[in-house]
Amino acid sequence: MQSYRMLIAGEWVEAASGAVFETENPFTGKPWALIPRAGVADVDKAVAAAQAAFRAPSWRGLSASARGALLRKFADLLAEDAERLARIETQDNGKLIAEMRGQLRYMPQWYHYFAGLADKIEGRVIPIDKPGVFNFTREEPLGVVTAITPWNSPLMLATWKLAPALAAGNTVVWKPSEYSSASALEFGKLFEKAGFPPGVVNIITGFGNEIGERLVSHPDVAKVAFTGGDRTGQGVYELAARSIKPVTLELGGKSANIVFDDADLDDAVKGVVSGIFAASGQTCIAGSRALVHRAIHDAFVEKLLAFARTARIGDPAQDDTQVGPITTKPQLAKVLDYIEIAKAEGAELALGGKRAVAAQCGEGWFVEPTIFTGVRPGMRIAQEEVFGPVLSIIPFEDDEEAIAIANGTIYGLAAGVWTKSINRALTMSQRLEAGTVWINTYRATSYMSPFGGYKRSGIGRESGLTAIREYLQEKSVWIDISGQVPNPFVQR
Repeated sequence: MQSYRMLIAGEWVEAASGAVFETENPFTGKPWALIPRAGVADVDKAVAAAQAAFRAPSWRGLSASARGALLRKFADLLAEDAERLARIETQDNGKLIAEMRGQLRYMPQWYHYFAGLADKIEGRVIPIDKPGVFNFTREEPLGVVTAITPWNSPLMLATWKLAPALAAGNTVVWKPSEYSSASALEFGKLFEKAGFPPGVVNIITGFGNEIGERLVSHPDVAKVAFTGGDRTGQGVYELAARSIKPVTLELGGKSANIVFDDADLDDAVKGVVSGIFAASGQTCIAGSRALVHRAIHDAFVEKLLAFARTARIGDPAQDDTQVGPITTKPQLAKVLDYIEIAKAEGAELALGGKRAVAAQCGEGWFVEPTIFTGVRPGMRIAQEEVFGPVLSIIPFEDDEEAIAIANGTIYGLAAGVWTKSINRALTMSQRLEAGTVWINTYRATSYMSPFGGYKRSGIGRESGLTAIREYLQEKSVWIDISGQVPNPFVQR
């Protein structure tokens, strides 16, 4: 059993209580490492360290260009360590090594991108309408940022927060999921190696129900950036509102992957499979609803089933595995429960539908790739986020019905459209209530393009030029150059 420590104020420390918990490998079903179980005292210590670092000349006194140089150094170190970190993530959360390797190799680009933006943060000179006054603005960091990340893509989703937050000049207290903390703690070593001052990045591990409230409500935390389920996100939002602090929330989804009758069916099949069975459906952008035009419904389903049956399920550490395990035992139970709910509601099981127990699955927490047909838009399986390899196929008659079904949930994170018509593609991109719309592709993201949700899928945007503004506040500065103080009893 490997033992880890938390990063606070540049030191690797145990929890104040000395408590630890086990982290399990989803493929073997067995624990492999011990993680510190932080308490409120640890949160206070980490926030104090971040606050001290924010005010210290070693960080606050750095030029924006120097901050950018630190981020570039970090990016280079991350690129060198990508393979090792990818394997740790796969061991800890069961995601495919092919995907984790791809994420880790691409991740340095976020740090390079925001390093380049660090010294492009500029204020404005405003040609103010008041005679004898010079007015300009400053863009300043917020202070201590709490970053809370989930277990499905822990380092990538942390990067979406850390890169812009640090580029803007903030300091960070990061709490990864209790189900995927090991890679975060290994990641933290690179900040030390890159030369970040102590306390600029702090990593504490533990359980949300024990330390989450303090992390969000601490009076010295200036902002909260959270990725996770919408119910927890609602709680975070409510807690943050009590102290009037801004939030970035990237929450759940029930994304529609819409296949029109003019689509290339082979490409659409690949896109629908990518949307739901990649990452075993454990992604907020999962295309868990396939909306298929009735004219091609049967032909599409036949092709989809044939292709889905070829998916290779098994050890996520093997390069040729295509479907890995469910990351946690509670999530495994939840996915299996939703399959039974779908059956009870009258959905027709066309593929899968049970726990996978093949030899190549070992003792892991696997669910067979599952497809339901005959799904009605109002069914729970079509309205609630399952977060597993479970696809609902819903037929539609025309464009208007497709839009109504796609928009007919509380979520609005993403959508996919498969069509050869440029007119339809542009119309759908306009009318779909989703933060990201993919046309004839799916699951594409970039450090250059904003990502976030509509409706209950979140607030704010990550990545792209927009993201850095989420970690800045604007100050207006007024200077009298007239040399004459006007009537002090009259607003100027």
